[in-house]
Amino acid sequence: MRQSDEQAALDHLINNVLESRKYRDVNASVVRSIGQRELTRRATLKEAIKATRNKLHQVGSAYLTDHVHYAAWLTELERITSSGDTAALRSACQRMMGYHASTRERLPTLEEFYRTILTDLAPIHTVLDVACGLNPLAIPWMPLETDVRYYACDIYQDMVDFLDRFMGLTSVDGKAYTRDACNMVVPLADRQVDVALVLKAIPCLEQIDKQAGYRLLQSIEAKYIVVSFPIYSLGGHHRGMAKHYEEHFREMIDDQPWTVTKFVFATELVFVIDKRASLLPQR
Repeated sequence: MRQSDEQAALDHLINNVLESRKYRDVNASVVRSIGQRELTRRATLKEAIKATRNKLHQVGSAYLTDHVHYAAWLTELERITSSGDTAALRSACQRMMGYHASTRERLPTLEEFYRTILTDLAPIHTVLDVACGLNPLAIPWMPLETDVRYYACDIYQDMVDFLDRFMGLTSVDGKAYTRDACNMVVPLADRQVDVALVLKAIPCLEQIDKQAGYRLLQSIEAKYIVVSFPIYSLGGHHRGMAKHYEEHFREMIDDQPWTVTKFVFATELVFVIDKRASLLPQR
């Protein structure tokens, strides 16, 4: 196929995927990245489009319910934050986090989770939340400094618009972006961050690119990176996932001088990487 024909096929694939209601808010660079790979693997354009949609489902939409109402949520949050009712804000955030599988699984241990993994990393003035989903709604449970700067990214434009407004309503100095985490060459933060959260993201990213997890851990400029993996599948099966993901994680960091602390929660395996030594200026 000529280069011009390849580009035309890719453009058609991207437009076709983004025209659908299910994927219209996905970052175009993510669709492009997946589409380019699928076009080289599939016999026809139709097959490549179908495979791209399937991959987007696996890495994103499978985790979201079909009944997310960001506009209604913002109206509710505006009312709650104007009243100053902290308990009502937490209750609303918990309910909203239930609409995303990743945060829904964490709800039973939410307070314990963030107290356990973040308290010893204090003071935390800057956070980078990669492939965040609805996790920024958990900020009220995080032991962060009052002047914290919170950066978040995900592939859905409507989601990050909502999170941007949420942080504004709750007086968090933050910004949410759409970004392809597999190719996050330009850092979101304008400087090194204290903590980067990469929660249950690597298995999804590696469905697109096998080396995405390794590259992400190398490229993030943070004193600490909190990396987690699911212990159960979306269907609730165990299947030795904790053992598999721990072995995979250890292989990814085998050549690095990082210190790692391990935590195990009911549904999540967590590693806190201390990158401070590797971030020191070389003499």
